[in-house]
Amino acid sequence: MKKGTWRDRGRDRKRYNRRSEWQRDHSGHRAQEQRYEGGAAGPSHRTQAHTVDTHSSSPSTPSAAPELPGFYFDPEKNRYFRLLPGHNNFNPLTREGLQKKEQEGRRVRLLEEDERPLKKFLRAGLNSTLLLQRRHLGLLPESSYCRLVHELKVSTMRRHKLEVQTSDSSSPNTDNFRLIVADSACERVFTVNDVEHGGCKYGIMNFRGCSKGSLSVEMCDNLYFTNRKVNSICWASVTHSDSHVLLCLVGIAETPGCVSLLPASLFSNSNPDQPGMLCSFKISTAWSCAWCLNPQADKNFSTGLSRRVIVTDAVTGRRQTYGISSDVLAQQFALRAPVLYNGCRSGEIFSIDLRQRARRGSGWKGCRFYQDSAITSVRILQDENYLIAADMLGKIKLWDLRVTRAVQQYEGHHNEHAYLPLHVNQPEGLLLAVGQDCYTRMWSLGDGRLLRTIPSPHPAGKDSVPSVVFSSQLGGRRGLPGLLMAVRHDLYYFPYNCDYQDRGVASGGR
Repeated sequence: MKKGTWRDRGRDRKRYNRRSEWQRDHSGHRAQEQRYEGGAAGPSHRTQAHTVDTHSSSPSTPSAAPELPGFYFDPEKNRYFRLLPGHNNFNPLTREGLQKKEQEGRRVRLLEEDERPLKKFLRAGLNSTLLLQRRHLGLLPESSYCRLVHELKVSTMRRHKLEVQTSDSSSPNTDNFRLIVADSACERVFTVNDVEHGGCKYGIMNFRGCSKGSLSVEMCDNLYFTNRKVNSICWASVTHSDSHVLLCLVGIAETPGCVSLLPASLFSNSNPDQPGMLCSFKISTAWSCAWCLNPQADKNFSTGLSRRVIVTDAVTGRRQTYGISSDVLAQQFALRAPVLYNGCRSGEIFSIDLRQRARRGSGWKGCRFYQDSAITSVRILQDENYLIAADMLGKIKLWDLRVTRAVQQYEGHHNEHAYLPLHVNQPEGLLLAVGQDCYTRMWSLGDGRLLRTIPSPHPAGKDSVPSVVFSSQLGGRRGLPGLLMAVRHDLYYFPYNCDYQDRGVASGGR
């Protein structure tokens, strides 16, 4: 009895010693794990679990999974998938394809947000009632009131599809729009469309607006086809305002390039017997063109070529050539003085005063400044003291020409290698640009705030980059402000008035 008791006590003592040793080892190992986790990778397992729960409760800030070389993390399925080369060659996963899928999902979400009647304004307290009260109380100047009203209207614009009327209604337009450029009155829009067999066709669309806000579109019957590429176009005032159209055609195979000056009446449905002066100038591979409206250089136009600028008199044919060291991709004339501003592939922006004779070297250049990439567009503001330039890095800057210094930058534009224009509407204080990602962005011209990002109605692609026109009187004197967008073979209208759909789209004729 006593021996059994002592044996039992010995067994219990051994069990106790083993349990205490296991507890000491386990507690030491656990403390070591905690020290390792806290010192190496951050919080412990419990802290990580709490962090995951916190992030999962807020859908706006999802937890980012670490990137693994050769793998892709799907947040919906919460797992990694192997990228090429791999076992799923039948339906391969590439980063480019995954990025396109993500961009397409973002585009669809933005389209759904644009269809909502109520939208969140970017500026706090921006509503028509508050603006009207502050104006009546004298707390808001007239210029600031007009600018803020335009920002309010821009944020509420909604998309409506326009039907283009043609003489042959049985054959709708199936060719993709490439360029649209409106005249100074925004009653006519010159269009360039790509055709299936190669080359392009061009013509003029006539717009007619009414005081109620409806807009009718009629395509001219006389369309012209060419197997050459149209690099640049602008309206020209030869006999009267916007009487002609200037086209830069690139040569192909045995057909050389040229610059054509076509009368706008050539595309008229009435087809008069004498359409006007029609000229073709032997200027090959012109990247850009501009028409001068200053009386001191009347009926002169410029063309930007590879390593030179040519200024031509459209009546006499007299030329003045300026040699430079880069390709001129963008041009615009000033209005108050015969000064031409040029943007180059090297990123240089310089001016040419036509009143001075060409000199050797670069002594004839006026102001000179640079951006970091090739210049795609230059626009001069009305006071001609400021210039806006965009480049192929997506940078849009406002330059003060008096001190040749950038004073404002407009963020959000996307461009890598495309030739994309800028659109400035100074009375409304708006700047517009279409990015290579097919988004149309609108900024406040004064403070550079991004006001609106409009997604393309079609999936993004090289052949679906929109071409836009914005005007305060789209369709003539009786028209209302709005945005015109041409993408693929469709034409869309974004009017200021919200009840445009209730009044009906004026797809009929007159």
